[in-house]
Amino acid sequence: MNAVAQILEKAVKPLAMKSLLAWERLESGVAYNPLSAQLRAHPYPLYEELRRKDPVHRMRLIDSWVLTNYEDIDLVLRDHRRFGNEGRDFGYIPYISMLDLDPPVHTRIRSLASQGFTPRSVAALEPQIRRRVDELLDALEGRDRIDLIREFAFPLPVMVIAELLGVPPGDREQFNEWSNVVALTVDPLLNEAQVRQVRQAIEELFDYFDGVAAARRKNPQDDLVSVLANAEEDGERLSREDLLINLVLFLTAGNETTRNLIGNGMLALLRHPEQLQRLRDNPGLLETATDELLRYDSPVQLDSRIAREPLEIGGKKIKPGQRVLCILGAANRDPAAFPDPDTLDIGRAAGNHLAFGRGIHYCLGAPLARMEGRIAFEAMLSRYRSLSLAEEPRYRNQVTLRGLETLWLQVKQA
Repeated sequence: MNAVAQILEKAVKPLAMKSLLAWERLESGVAYNPLSAQLRAHPYPLYEELRRKDPVHRMRLIDSWVLTNYEDIDLVLRDHRRFGNEGRDFGYIPYISMLDLDPPVHTRIRSLASQGFTPRSVAALEPQIRRRVDELLDALEGRDRIDLIREFAFPLPVMVIAELLGVPPGDREQFNEWSNVVALTVDPLLNEAQVRQVRQAIEELFDYFDGVAAARRKNPQDDLVSVLANAEEDGERLSREDLLINLVLFLTAGNETTRNLIGNGMLALLRHPEQLQRLRDNPGLLETATDELLRYDSPVQLDSRIAREPLEIGGKKIKPGQRVLCILGAANRDPAAFPDPDTLDIGRAAGNHLAFGRGIHYCLGAPLARMEGRIAFEAMLSRYRSLSLAEEPRYRNQVTLRGLETLWLQVKQA
């Protein structure tokens, strides 16, 4: 029985889950259940408990090690020799993106892919991002109640990544749907219906990008598909499969991270009105505020690696082939790395957070996500003189990604 089948079997047997969680508690005094609704709504108390009681924690639901210390997680993410990415995917799809590859194959593909994310090409997107932000907010003109997720944070990154990829406006609604489905692949627990849905969405995206890439090879445009379809280094190009699966990766990662940054970040500001006012009074803090919001409630809560050799972390012996879950949200609240970590401080120098990962797999699109978040927060604060929660927000039903389903706001125009 493969790992996915084992996971699914356990997921549909509540009694087995309870037994495994009880086993964890007996061993360490604490249990990590990624399916818990309480964890998804309020993860940070459990992270603190794990860090205090058992920072290198044996998870029995999926036989893995769960890390919550910043220092341990930073070490694992940086050490690509002893901790690899190959084999860490959950087998939902038959294609492997560069996120799930190790050097030297990862090095070659990332080097080619990075040609589309140079500092110059990202900086050139700022006028387009500002236009899209203004268009979305203009469409809400005259409203005193808005859903920030559905009407702003959701469509904005889709527009941006679609423009970057060269996708025509008429296809962007379909891109929204594909992105939502494919984002499920980062979660460790999917049911059979979700797996089928993911595979279908990826096949449809492959068909779509296949046609676009063929056209861009014949007639290159000023877009990312053209760059990647024609990228060459030392006589090598991306294979068809590598090109297509990494275009899917850019679509998904580009949408999800930014959407969650805007939603989680705005919610954090609303729940800390003194920091919201501080940002209004000091717009020069937008850069540091964006990093602090990424640290405070990270859009991506966990990453994982596979141990490549026998090793020890925190006195625990880890065997080759075992999965190591790095809880990024916990690392970003570790008091050893960030004094008074549960306090939101938009003036904090938090650039060393792990929201975008670390090491050779550090997020290629991090500068773009930061820019989108900064512009979005700036525009919201200048457009509205008053922002407040209209109702309690709902979180999406996901493990790896942390984001809101809805964020209804009461607003007053400036």
